[in-house]
Amino acid sequence: MSDQAKNAFFSGLQTNLDTLREQGLYKPERVLASRQGAEVDGADGSHLINMCANNYLGLSGDVQTQEAAAAALEKYGYGLSSVRFICGTQTVHKELENAISEFLGMEDTILYAAAFDANGGLFEPLFDENDAIISDALNHASIIDGIRLCKAARYRYQNNDMADLEAQLKAATAAGKRHKVIATDGAFSMDGTIAKLNEICDLADKYGALVMIDESHASGFMGKTGRGTHEHHNVMGRIDIITGTLGKALGGAMGGFTSARKEVIDTLRQKSRPYLFSNTLAPMIAGASLAVLKRITSSTELRDRLEENTAYFRKEIERIGFTIKPGTHPVVPVMLFDAPIAQKFAARMYELGVLLSGFFYPVVPMGQARVRVQLSAAHTREQLDTVLKAFEQAGRELGILKN
Repeated sequence: MSDQAKNAFFSGLQTNLDTLREQGLYKPERVLASRQGAEVDGADGSHLINMCANNYLGLSGDVQTQEAAAAALEKYGYGLSSVRFICGTQTVHKELENAISEFLGMEDTILYAAAFDANGGLFEPLFDENDAIISDALNHASIIDGIRLCKAARYRYQNNDMADLEAQLKAATAAGKRHKVIATDGAFSMDGTIAKLNEICDLADKYGALVMIDESHASGFMGKTGRGTHEHHNVMGRIDIITGTLGKALGGAMGGFTSARKEVIDTLRQKSRPYLFSNTLAPMIAGASLAVLKRITSSTELRDRLEENTAYFRKEIERIGFTIKPGTHPVVPVMLFDAPIAQKFAARMYELGVLLSGFFYPVVPMGQARVRVQLSAAHTREQLDTVLKAFEQAGRELGILKN
């Protein structure tokens, strides 16, 4: 490639980056100088209450989690330098897969290096051009990308719209598709809403479809014992495929999984490319995740505390005068509607010692700009009250709260 061609390539990239900055869509990385937790230290010397981590159960920087990882590191070593089917499977990986299966009420489980890989490697091995995938419009990017890699016909229904879902199921049936699968997030991370799994399962039964859910923002804390949205909606046993992550509530490091019947999991072990061609999950992460599962299976203390924190914050933020998306999920979208206001608000909250993120078009629909709050079991009532006071102060300073 000539220097002129190379310069044109790099210049084009820089132009795109400049456009992102002008639109307020450029994502700078906030550098932390501490472990993850309810409070964090920034590399810039700031000390912040953290309201934007997926650390739902507060286990990311937890000492017990760290000790379990250290024990696994000592016993199994740092890594395996292998994919699973060659020499990359240890007893700790099989123990974790069995524990996840039991926790979710599924037959079998396969581990991936990341949840993105679990979704990205799910559809292509299982479905082809004779089949149909009916996907929620607000599904995570990993589901969308996984579907793109598959030759199955694609149908999309509006978020949580059961009438539209039924219309798409009818269309797929009329097209003579062999197998149909409904794919949805169990909980939608931008809105904090929960998929209507009871109605989805009823429609699946009516039209002979499978149901797949991504439980990344649900496993460990949704439902009475934290099994997920299928427990929350009392449809355990009616879900065919569950994907999820070890990188949020279940320890917060990395790793993903798919749980289903043995025939599904065996097929994925033989044909799922991210599984076949990626190094196995580090044993210390597997060991720590196994310890987390044992901990939350023996007690609901953490998910109960998270539920209490969520209910308290949702009630108090509305009392102050802010508008939020209704629900019970620990993701709480505080609606500001205007993109520049959302940016200014997040920046002012940082100055007041609160770390959170603003979102606006095209990440969310036009006119639906917001800041997203994520509650954790690690948050104390005192910390939440401090955050609420900061919300009120910033809201009045920016003219969001009028009284």
